[in-house]
Amino acid sequence: MYEHILVTDEGPFRVITMNRPGKRNSLTTAHLKELQGALSAAGSDQAVTGIIIAANGPAFGAGHDFGEMSTMDQAEAEDLFEYCSDFMQLISAVPQPVIAQVEGIATAASCQLMASCDLVVAADSAHFQTPGGMGAIFCSRPGVAIARNIGRKRAMEMLLTGDPIDAATALDWGLINRAVPLDEVANETRELLRRATRGSHSSTGIGKRATYQQMDLPTGLAYPIASQAMADETQTRDGKEAMAAFMEKRRAEF
Repeated sequence: MYEHILVTDEGPFRVITMNRPGKRNSLTTAHLKELQGALSAAGSDQAVTGIIIAANGPAFGAGHDFGEMSTMDQAEAEDLFEYCSDFMQLISAVPQPVIAQVEGIATAASCQLMASCDLVVAADSAHFQTPGGMGAIFCSRPGVAIARNIGRKRAMEMLLTGDPIDAATALDWGLINRAVPLDEVANETRELLRRATRGSHSSTGIGKRATYQQMDLPTGLAYPIASQAMADETQTRDGKEAMAAFMEKRRAEF
């Protein structure tokens, strides 16, 4: 079905693997379309409880493909960036937790992709970079996701200098969740996703959506969104089952 990605199932987890190692998994329009299609399909599949985005080859991704971009006019470039932004926002819109499995360098839009995921497990040898600050195409759009993970000053350091940061720094700054030896990345990714999906699938979807909606709002606007989400969950089948199981001192069945 796909030219640029591989899609497999591991039990309830859908694994979407970028498969352009010879091009360092750079994000062409065709590649982005396949990623969006696969992610949308996984998001609407009730049997899928968690989604992994991984990559084959030595790089998680090298950002956009300059070979393609160099041939674009203004309108085509705007279309590409709009399409890419839609895909990044889809990651937070699907109800399942989405985790990035990063085993190599992630730069520019690929760093944005990783930062847009709900969770990230990276190799301790991985690096993260927004190199536009060293050139003439500033990484403004990757900065949207990165700044929301690590804050203004650290984001501006990455964006302005273009210098790479290592996995230890990325972990300290809050850009990733785990930094582990390379041969442990796949297992740690699945273990973290297993723990992130052990609750009710419907509750996770409601909670994930509400969390992203309230995260950047003032406190007075954030609480009504969070309160509404929790009230809604009390009325679902799984919500009622969780409360009944607690009172009856038994394991809930979702």
